[in-house]
Amino acid sequence: MKPENEAVIHELVKSVRKLVRAVYLDAQQMSKHFGLTGPQSAVLRLLFSQGAMSSAEISRQLYVTPSNVTGIIDRLEKKGLVERNRKDGDRRVALITLTEAGRQLSRTLPDPIEKKFISQLADLEPEHVQLLAVAMKQILNLIDIKGIEEVPLGD
Repeated sequence: MKPENEAVIHELVKSVRKLVRAVYLDAQQMSKHFGLTGPQSAVLRLLFSQGAMSSAEISRQLYVTPSNVTGIIDRLEKKGLVERNRKDGDRRVALITLTEAGRQLSRTLPDPIEKKFISQLADLEPEHVQLLAVAMKQILNLIDIKGIEEVPLGD
């Protein structure tokens, strides 16, 4: 390590750790206050904003494997927040819909940390946002992330 970079590198690593911790604490808060995991709240938000959809469509929208979505939906169904309804004209497909309890809970869920981040970024000058984007891409390239799909932004 170049001595002139050492202090800045340690600050960058510390900042990444803080970011990871913030995301973790956000998920923990969701679990503690609402009894939901991050993926469960993402499914509720998706159904609330876009309406009924198949589990395959939920899987595609959230970049989660179909088997994971099935488990998430099973747990939400046990909590009385979603229900499976057979699609008219194709009984092989079940549409996942929010129950009234699911709609009420979805209305009260706080914005996820990414929505807060997007809101703050929106207030910055375009040049600053561009610099941050380049820096983040560089960080991700440096740690050589593979096998992690890009996740769409929430509405």
